[in-house]
Amino acid sequence: MSLSMSSASVPVFVRMLDGLAAWLDKAEAHAQARKFDPDVLAGVRLAPDMLPFASQVRIACDSAKFAVARLAGEEAPKFADDEGTLAELKERVRRTLDYVRSVAPGRIDGSEERDIVVPRRGEPVTMQGEAYLKHFALPNFFFHVTTAYALLRHNGVELGKADYLGGGPR
Repeated sequence: MSLSMSSASVPVFVRMLDGLAAWLDKAEAHAQARKFDPDVLAGVRLAPDMLPFASQVRIACDSAKFAVARLAGEEAPKFADDEGTLAELKERVRRTLDYVRSVAPGRIDGSEERDIVVPRRGEPVTMQGEAYLKHFALPNFFFHVTTAYALLRHNGVELGKADYLGGGPR
């Protein structure tokens, strides 16, 4: 079986977003066990000049939904970007998963050479689909998922490598 654009994107996004949802559950349980408001975690940062945890989750979700939409040649769903609680963040992850899973593989496959336009401050960047997925979408997604993981771990949530990697091949 050859590697397709859909198989190189959707299952990766789904697996990591499923993991992120589980980390949010663990974060909530951690806060409850230690008797503090779990929503405090939405604002944690590793450094004063970085985006907080809630933003890391939002951007991870956006990275997945925009990648799938751009590769499929369609408009991504719009989310309000106003989540401030762990429950709201879990809902955003769920809505992102629903969208990513809803895009049929045939809409993504064959997008290797499709021009993908990425809006940027200033001039947009255009690249072909395969380069976009491998050199922009996936690295950006993993950066924000990993940062979310690190923020929770740094704040005492009991997460380990198995939590990050998930439950084995799918």
